[in-house]
Amino acid sequence: MPKNSRLYRTDHSGAIIMIVHFWGSRGSLPAAMETRMIRTKIFKAIKASRSHRLDTDEAIEAFIREHLPFAVSGTYGCSTPCIELKPQADYVLCDAGAGLRNFGSAFLLSRQAQPQATPAVFHIFISHPHWDHIQGFPFFTPAYIPGNRINIYGCHENLREAFTGQQSAPFFPVPLAAMRAEILFHTLETGQSSEIAGYTVRTIKQNHPGDSYGYRFEKDGKAVVYSTDAEHKKEAEADEYAFVDFFRKADLLIFDAQYTLLDALDAKENWGHSSNLFAVEMAVRADVRRLCLFHSEHTYDDERLDEFLQETRDYLDIHAADHPLKIDLAADGLEIEVN
Repeated sequence: MPKNSRLYRTDHSGAIIMIVHFWGSRGSLPAAMETRMIRTKIFKAIKASRSHRLDTDEAIEAFIREHLPFAVSGTYGCSTPCIELKPQADYVLCDAGAGLRNFGSAFLLSRQAQPQATPAVFHIFISHPHWDHIQGFPFFTPAYIPGNRINIYGCHENLREAFTGQQSAPFFPVPLAAMRAEILFHTLETGQSSEIAGYTVRTIKQNHPGDSYGYRFEKDGKAVVYSTDAEHKKEAEADEYAFVDFFRKADLLIFDAQYTLLDALDAKENWGHSSNLFAVEMAVRADVRRLCLFHSEHTYDDERLDEFLQETRDYLDIHAADHPLKIDLAADGLEIEVN
């Protein structure tokens, strides 16, 4: 890769580090904070500051960074699924939820400093065409710029119809055909490997209403698995469960953990999503290095998501205390280095 093509990080040997950036991580629909939630954060921050001297801006910054929990100092965000794998000469993303708008805005901002930049090529892998996974595309500004090329991949044969439909009257004023970038749709074979944008890409069919598909990306000995909108039922207990092999020794597993175990087994059974506890069990079975809980429940506020993450880490201590698995919960703007 040319050194001036994208921002990149290297390890101690000079090798380029793969980075996963989360532009959207909520499930089902965007869930913005309300005034009540913001006031609660402010109240807790001021209360926690009482015993600290905050005479300077630097002291305030240090207090926020060092003494406030994430649920007070930050937010897990509100945008629906979109992640980016970088750095590549082209742009590689998974899903086109509301987070795709955030990515597009950042892309345009980066181009302001490169007025003579050549047209860009994007590769977007779609897990399935439910609305929360494609709703960002009508607001993806690079799709309106002539010269850009957008490749959309998936295992559903009706992806073009789905994208066209959501931008058809009366749902949206600008039809897909009016976007001025070159937009190409590619149907992938389930279970087959493909060489795309510098990655070896494998797919797997998942249990979800209307079906969804997971992706495994491999490059330079590293593997990232994107597995959202997938429900695992009793067949997952089998020794030869296909997903264990698909996840095997992944450096990062991004896993649909929208529900608690009780919801997954009772009130929301057959809704097509998994639980945080099952995520831990699957990651341990597959000897995954790092697990990122994804597709977070839209009714949970930041404090509840903090608790959800801690409950998941506590379960790992009970289920497999000696396993070196690291667990995160996806947040809009989170970056994970795969090294």
